[in-house]
Amino acid sequence: MMDFELNEDQRAFADTASQFATESLLPNAAKWDEECHFPKDVLRQAGDIGFLSLYTPEEQGGLGLSRLDASIVFEQLSMGCTSTTAFMTIHNMVTWMVASFADDAARQRFVPKLISGEWLGSYCLTEPNAGSDAASLTTNASLEGGYYVLNGAKTFISGAGDTEVLLVMARTGEVGAKGISAFVLDADSEGISFGRKEPKMGWNSQPTRAITFENVKVPVNQLLGREGEGFTFAMKGLDGGRINIATCSVGTAQHALNQATQYLQERKQFGQPLASFQALQFKLADLATELVAARQMVRLAAFKLDAGHADATTYCAMAKRYATDVGFKVCDGVLQLFGGYGYIKEYSLERHFRDVRVHQILEGTNEIMRLIIARRLLNNSYPIE
Repeated sequence: MMDFELNEDQRAFADTASQFATESLLPNAAKWDEECHFPKDVLRQAGDIGFLSLYTPEEQGGLGLSRLDASIVFEQLSMGCTSTTAFMTIHNMVTWMVASFADDAARQRFVPKLISGEWLGSYCLTEPNAGSDAASLTTNASLEGGYYVLNGAKTFISGAGDTEVLLVMARTGEVGAKGISAFVLDADSEGISFGRKEPKMGWNSQPTRAITFENVKVPVNQLLGREGEGFTFAMKGLDGGRINIATCSVGTAQHALNQATQYLQERKQFGQPLASFQALQFKLADLATELVAARQMVRLAAFKLDAGHADATTYCAMAKRYATDVGFKVCDGVLQLFGGYGYIKEYSLERHFRDVRVHQILEGTNEIMRLIIARRLLNNSYPIE
């Protein structure tokens, strides 16, 4: 049974994350956004606390938390800076994947530095012609002696050019998902080049670049698992990634809603506080109700994933679709409540609006989430409960 009340440990995790968000993220978020600054020093501080290895197994040096516990942490962190927290979720996925599927030598080399934040990791799946259809990727790795030789290109890679570790999905075999393998490699390996830092609508505290691989030599022991298992690892990662990005939407929206609640009580029009107008009360109530529903959907999906439920992937897709749509709706609605002040950068509403918009696109677009859900409903004989 799922308990909707947070236990003592979860409250302690949330309090620690909230303190870090308030002291280290929130005061700097606007500046990082304005200057497109990647705060590697603050990320290392996050590593010291354990925020870069939340669900990495304990035997590999991580905290070994459940996905539900990690979600609670990420929600609090995203109330400080959406963009920086979103990068932490990506780094967590890289660290978890290397710790879980690499051989002992690769683990010993990469995992301790990923956990501490001394090295930061980028997750390299998306390609110029393989976005939603990730199984059609064409980056390839051929075995030559004691190395795999990697050729191809990736695009929209968070942290690329500023991170030290790349986790790369590449084709080693047949067409389709079964021919894809996963590799971990140094970002400064010979033959790797990076494109320009993409000018973006949001997520400006983390760089986004394309990556080109030209005859990059990857030691055989840096293959994760066995050949052909990469897509399976990627999909396991994406289930958790969808919960993570949904959580970032919930946390950002909660921060926006908190600001709106205060603003409506302080701002006066026609001689009375905005909070006294019933139309605005109703708007606030609707946004709060939908946000609570989104949070519970995300936590249910995390619970299902932790339990190894047969429909965990479907629940993760539902949570990602619903929470990222609601997160954007709440940020948009709060910006409207602030009127002209919501549109200027003195307040953080326009940044929240920009930062959460991409959540409806990445980790699988919300249209793809709908396909996953619909196929499960139509291709199985038992209902989702």
